[in-house]
Amino acid sequence: MSATEPEENWKELPDEELIRITLTGETRAFDELIRRHSRRLHAMLLQMLGSEADAYDVAQEAFLRAFRSLRYFNQKSAFYTWLYTIAANQARNFIRKRKRDRAISINDDENGDPLEKDSELADQAVDADPVRNAHIADIKKRLRKAMEQLSPSHREVVTLCDVMGLSYQEISKILHVSEGTLRSRIFYAHKQLQSLLGDLDRH
Repeated sequence: MSATEPEENWKELPDEELIRITLTGETRAFDELIRRHSRRLHAMLLQMLGSEADAYDVAQEAFLRAFRSLRYFNQKSAFYTWLYTIAANQARNFIRKRKRDRAISINDDENGDPLEKDSELADQAVDADPVRNAHIADIKKRLRKAMEQLSPSHREVVTLCDVMGLSYQEISKILHVSEGTLRSRIFYAHKQLQSLLGDLDRH
């Protein structure tokens, strides 16, 4: 397919072909990559940062850095894995720059409930039983409180593994750790999360 063909024809192309077209100078092809991956990337960053505005800013910076570095992408991994690596690094840098006395929360009141905004986690049944809705809301509330108390590294692996559904191999590439180290980190993150949820149940 020619790089000059209409943009609507790019939607069926694999990431690798869109990258090739972008590198020929047709930067609109990168817009399709943004459209294709922005939703999941934003959801990941929202869980990590707890703020719509911060997640948006970091996502934009990640896409900009990816665009500027695209010629160095060796395609040894999937594009979205490479992109998530950039975004995760940006998010960690952002967290480190926050003031020490500022609480890192995934439930910023002024931005609403990020779990509600993640379509994969939100209850899709608008007219569901109100008792069931109340039960789901309570579960999400307890999960938010528990997630707030995890360390940034543990919240990160829980987000990538349980929220984003990435494989251990993908996550290990994003975080630049061995799969053994990752499995250990996820094990202790889950163990801590279960303990925190148990403490919440007792209060």
